[in-house]
Amino acid sequence: MLTRTALVLHGGGGPATVANLVAHLAPSCDVVAPVHPGWEGTDPVAGDTIRGLAARYLDDLPPGSWVIGSSVGGWIAAEMAAQDTRGAVGRLVLIDAVGVEVPDEPIVDFFALDARGIAEHAWADPERGFVDPATLPPERVATLQGNGLALRQYAADPYMHDPDLDLTRVTAPALVLWGSADRIVTPGYGKAVAARIPGASFVLVDDAGHLPQLENPAGTFAALDAFLGS
Repeated sequence: MLTRTALVLHGGGGPATVANLVAHLAPSCDVVAPVHPGWEGTDPVAGDTIRGLAARYLDDLPPGSWVIGSSVGGWIAAEMAAQDTRGAVGRLVLIDAVGVEVPDEPIVDFFALDARGIAEHAWADPERGFVDPATLPPERVATLQGNGLALRQYAADPYMHDPDLDLTRVTAPALVLWGSADRIVTPGYGKAVAARIPGASFVLVDDAGHLPQLENPAGTFAALDAFLGS
C-alpha cells in the first residue's frame, strides 16, 4: 500500500504537460493530479485566485506530502508551501515556476504570443513544440481557448505573480528545477526564485525549455529522483 502522497500541479498548458511526471511517480506514490477549475472544460470558479486555489489544495493535503508544480502549477505549489503551518508540504519541487516578480528578469508576455511565438519561447527545439492550431479538431481548439481564459482569470492581473507571496516563509526542503533554454521565465529568474527560498537547491536541465519534463524527461527525472530520494 502506497502511503506517500505526491500532488502534481499542471500549468497553463493543462494536465497533459505533467502526465509523464504523474506516470513516473505513480509506482512509488499515491499521486494526486487535479485539473484546475476552468481548464479542460471544467467549470471555472468566479473570482478565484491562485492564493485561494492553493489554500484549498493545502487543506486536503496529508502531512509530509511531496508537492510538484510546473509553471503556473509551480506558483500554486509555492503559495501552498508559504501558507503551510502544519507540515503538509514535506518536499517542494518548482519546475520553471512563475509567481514572483524579478525586476531584472521579466516574465515574457505570454498572452501576446501566437502559437509560433509560444513554441519559440517555451521550447529549446521550437519545431518540436509548435502545433499549428489549424490542424487541430474544433473541440480541441475550444478546450485550449477555455484553458487560456482560465489562465487569464488566475494570472493576468497582476501579471503572473503575487506581490504578497513571501518565499522566505517556505520551510520545506525545496528543489527549483529549470530548463536551460526557457525564454518564458529565464534561468536567471529561476535562480532568483531559488535564492528567496531558504536552503533551496537549483538545478538546470539541459536541452529543455519551459517544460523540461517533456523535452528532457531523463534529465528532469534524474534531478527529481535525486532530490526526493535524498
